[in-house]
Amino acid sequence: MTDDHGISKPTQSHILKLDNVTRVFGSGNQSVTAVDNVSLQIKHGQFVALVGRSGSGKTTLMNIMSGLDNPTSGHVEFDGKFLTDMSDGELVKLRRNKQGFIFQSFGLISLLSAYENVQLPLHISGTSWRERRRKAATALEMVGLAGRANHRPYELSGGEQQRVAIARALVSEPNILFADEPTGELDSVNALYISQILKDISKTNQVTIIAATHDPTLADMSDQIYRMQDGAIQN
Repeated sequence: MTDDHGISKPTQSHILKLDNVTRVFGSGNQSVTAVDNVSLQIKHGQFVALVGRSGSGKTTLMNIMSGLDNPTSGHVEFDGKFLTDMSDGELVKLRRNKQGFIFQSFGLISLLSAYENVQLPLHISGTSWRERRRKAATALEMVGLAGRANHRPYELSGGEQQRVAIARALVSEPNILFADEPTGELDSVNALYISQILKDISKTNQVTIIAATHDPTLADMSDQIYRMQDGAIQN
């Protein structure tokens, strides 16, 4: 089902559902429970912050939500389908078409311009040149960098580099963005700006955003905060 603009409408209220998800690394006396019996639902277009100390399980939980890692027990449902039932090929297609990823370290290729970095996922997926150009320009405009498209990463500030990384995550028009400490390497001014961009993307484009963060400013802008301690969600 689509709306008048051709954008797919969700068939259910939640995009992610976790039931009793646990992730244990190692075995016996050497085992570590990184995620401990987590159950939650995340709605389409919701901006969610996962907060907690380093080692509390935030990144592991995000990896499980995205299908990058499998739970030891429990179930993860993404847009109506169980991730553990998907083949490797189906998971690759899911990440390519429905998920975007933002990292603390930006992950830009230094020899490529901002535009070239943003359109790279589309190039890899075989999207036509004309469509790549249109989508990359739109994504850069969304983060306020249309005028910096031809600059290379070393010609951009840290905040601008993170905005390029966000544009790259958006260029495939995903349903959901996973952001791991997206403001972790930024000063307070740029961190606030990036937080506001993520908030606007969530509301304007109805993109679900899940951010693991230590940043109280980013967390305060979210619709829902989940506090993690020792792998569990605290009430």
